[in-house]
Amino acid sequence: MNPGPCNGRATRLPVRYLLVLWLGVLSAVAYLDRTNISIAGIAIGREFAIDNVRLGWIFSAFLVGYASFQVPAGLLARRLGARRTLALLGAWWGFFIGLTALIPRGIADPLLIFVLLRFALGAGEATMYPATSQFVERWFPVQERGKANAIVFAGVGLGSGLTPKLVTAIVLHHGWRAAFGCSACIGALAGLVWFLAARDTSEQHPWVDEDERALIVGGRSIAQAADNARGATRYGRQDVPWAGILRSKAVLALTASYFAFGYVAWLFFAWFFLYMAKVRGLDLKTSATYSMAPFVAMTVGCLLGGVAGDWIVARYGLRLGRCRMPAACLATTAVLLLLGARVGGAVAAALVLACAAGVLYIAQSSYWAVAADIAGEFTGIVSGMMNMGAQIGGACTASLTPLIAAHLGWNASFAAAAAIAALGALAWMAIDPRRDLLVVRE
Repeated sequence: MNPGPCNGRATRLPVRYLLVLWLGVLSAVAYLDRTNISIAGIAIGREFAIDNVRLGWIFSAFLVGYASFQVPAGLLARRLGARRTLALLGAWWGFFIGLTALIPRGIADPLLIFVLLRFALGAGEATMYPATSQFVERWFPVQERGKANAIVFAGVGLGSGLTPKLVTAIVLHHGWRAAFGCSACIGALAGLVWFLAARDTSEQHPWVDEDERALIVGGRSIAQAADNARGATRYGRQDVPWAGILRSKAVLALTASYFAFGYVAWLFFAWFFLYMAKVRGLDLKTSATYSMAPFVAMTVGCLLGGVAGDWIVARYGLRLGRCRMPAACLATTAVLLLLGARVGGAVAAALVLACAAGVLYIAQSSYWAVAADIAGEFTGIVSGMMNMGAQIGGACTASLTPLIAAHLGWNASFAAAAAIAALGALAWMAIDPRRDLLVVRE
């Protein structure tokens, strides 16, 4: 038997944590699959005579597909459940990344083929985080959702940090097609393991004992009373309350704040390496080394934020743990961005800016925990809307950062990101995780 986590007799990790650890692996695979083309881009451009501008179109195609399908992905996760949705994602990864590896040399219009395949990959990968959010809402009591989401999103830093070395090694020794083939196999295998091990709810899982099931069901949501009022037996069968979602001050503020989060995060994903190499004057090898620092900090910050958020919730309440903490993190990030851009010395700048990334990611799990808190069975839809905001923020970073830097300098680019982070902090003031979209929670 797997005893409850609080009775002092636990001899193994609860099933819900085993499953969410694998979601962290899936999250890392997601970032392997979305960033491998940036590492292999030079070889692809050389083979198909695609210049850097058009290579950028290929990169952007993924993000367009990913952002466009966030809300449909949330609807799919609600309809199919997290188990089947994420297993389907694994098959999707394997198919479309595998097709990319099979594009023949000399094919007519290779640019269009790459753009379509990357768009399709992004559209499929849009299911990743709405589905994981739906899983966390069903499997974790409210007081543990910070840690659960932290484990999931720690995979972002892990995948982003490991991808350059792994993909570069494969490309150098076996070519870019082998790197894509390896990614396809990893994605498909990860999805298969998930399908075999997971279930949509603890009530369906044979490994979950009575103590763990009682803990999960009893603390499933603050809106347990609201769920009962709406009819818990109708879970997944109710019409989506689009008017309530679209008019919800909390949903709109959460989406706006996550836009700010995405804008700042993609400053590191898209431009940090170039900034350290071109602006701070580091050679490419040294720049690559220091470029790992933000992703290490993101991983640590994400895990720390999940634990700290749940600790604060347990002692001081949801509003402080879920809202005030991420607001403080975004405000601190704004200050660190300004300092990092102005500090003298490349090493000092890298460390300060890495701290900014780490502090930003302390707030990460709060977004997804609050989406589950306020949305209940509609978590996948609300988190999809929220995540669409982040992807739009990332797209804005991709175009605005170099534009601002070209006209006003890189300090102005970081100042703009700092201002957006500050606005993201203010948006948290409009969010109350104690209120359901439809029913006020006691």
